Order: sequence, then C-alpha cells, then structure tokens
Amino acid sequence: MQITVELSDEVMQQPDPGRAALEALAIEGYRTEALSTLQARTLLGLSRLEFEGFLKKNNVMDHAYGVDDLACDLRAISKRRAITRLVTR
Repeated sequence: MQITVELSDEVMQQPDPGRAALEALAIEGYRTEALSTLQARTLLGLSRLEFEGFLKKNNVMDHAYGVDDLACDLRAISKRRAITRLVTR
C-alpha cells in the first residue's frame, strides 16, 4: 500500500523527511499500541535489537515488550529455523 502524506515545512527541513515521518508514525503507533513491536520494527526495517536502540534513542519507554510480542518473535524464529533446515538439506 502506498500512502501520500503532506509534510510540514518543519519536517521538510529534516535530512530525510520521509524517514522522519515514518519514524514518527512508528513511534506513535507503538506508544498507542496500534502497532505491535514486530509491526513497528518491520515498518522501519529494523531488527529487534535495532528497534530497542531506536526506542531508547527516542526516549520511548512506556510500552514494554509483552507476551504478544514474544509470541510473534517465537513464530518468526520457528519459520526461520524451518527455512534453514530446508536450505541446508
């Protein structure tokens, strides 16, 4: 899906205004729990550890890693292991 957004002049002064807007969207979605950890970090193209660093850098501490996040991570690990087994045979 492609979304077109009109950015303010202030945001346009950023070195990468599109990325700044995407990061703001991910942060707000994560803070309000509209996005899970997996969804927010996928939106930004970050690993779990990179996303944790991103949150810390942006002073986002109000949403803890939860059971749903763990379940998503465990499913992702399981899929990767299955793919690895297929590829290494």
